[in-house]
Amino acid sequence: MSEITHAPAKSRYQKPVLKPADPRFSCGPVKKHPGWSWESLIEAPLSRTHRTGSAVARIKEAIDRTHALLELPEDYHVAIIPGSDTGAMEAAMWSLLGVRGVDVFGWDVFGNRWILDARDELKLEDLRIFQEKAGTLPDLSQYDGKRDAIFTLNGTAAGVWIPGYDWIDDDREGLTICDATSGAFAVDIDWSKIDVLTFSWQKCLGGEAQHGMLIMGPRAIERLNSYKPSWPIPGLFALHKGDQANMKVYEGSTLNTPSLMAVEDYVAACKWASKIGGLSALVERSRENFAALDAWVQESEWAEYLCDVPAHRSQVSVTLKFKDPRVLALDVEAQWAFSKKIVSLLERENAGLDIIMHRDSVPGIRIWCGPTIERDDLAALGPWLDWGYGEALDAL
Repeated sequence: MSEITHAPAKSRYQKPVLKPADPRFSCGPVKKHPGWSWESLIEAPLSRTHRTGSAVARIKEAIDRTHALLELPEDYHVAIIPGSDTGAMEAAMWSLLGVRGVDVFGWDVFGNRWILDARDELKLEDLRIFQEKAGTLPDLSQYDGKRDAIFTLNGTAAGVWIPGYDWIDDDREGLTICDATSGAFAVDIDWSKIDVLTFSWQKCLGGEAQHGMLIMGPRAIERLNSYKPSWPIPGLFALHKGDQANMKVYEGSTLNTPSLMAVEDYVAACKWASKIGGLSALVERSRENFAALDAWVQESEWAEYLCDVPAHRSQVSVTLKFKDPRVLALDVEAQWAFSKKIVSLLERENAGLDIIMHRDSVPGIRIWCGPTIERDDLAALGPWLDWGYGEALDAL
């Protein structure tokens, strides 16, 4: 007689039938806008110099549409900068800092990069650093309005955003420099509190990478006209022409050669955004997307938000950590392997792509809820996350 054996208990999470219509939930580059097609790029002035009339006109259209879509004050200026959001932020830092003390707030991979730039590259003498671990917002009330401030609007890798702008004085003397790459077009922005803002095309509107946008308020332009740092400034970061602000970059002249195909793609995304109702519609889509995912998170037995404070919790780039004691008992390396197992299972089923947490954050899952995502796709994702988790748990 054969010996009776007992198979190990299997996950109670059944494999779902309904899949997201589009499984692309990457936090950057993000999914293209609904209705995107290659035909939208057919009018791109390819194989033309970016200094010719039609190309300059298209670049200027990208600038003007950005200005209108973000509902910028009339005296704010927009420029296209090489190097994505990183290039735009470092252009602002290299060209503007040094005349005042600087306060840098970091709680995210990219916010921490600006700390390194300020401390180790620019070697600012009068520098205060307010830094927290991923998932925790620093005490923003420590900002001194007599100083320049550098901060992230929405921490893409940490799932933490600033809850508002009350900590910034209306009568501040310093400049506020905001990295908004995963917040612009997805959250409301109080422009009276922002002097410099940067973002990249590859985030909220689903454009192509390598192009950054630099928005400069009048106080930032005045800084350029009255001050030029003593350190060398690479040409890709140079916002001065001589000792004055180079205003040509806000009129369609670029610091290096842009991709006119990428420009066309970004213009198409701006047109889509305007067609669906502009900024308010984009923000509302993001809110509805988060609500769809949040409904699943609130019922989850194994996942919770990395950020413990609801008011600080990003509703755009949602970061989830494990709360199941069986997973928390694993060492960090094993938790990363567990995260990758879930991700690989969903990718194999084409149910969710690129949802692993940023490599410099903590083990877990990261899901984009920005305006190009469809709410129904996020609602369909939850059961697949449960299934992948159950399968990964069975494999331990």
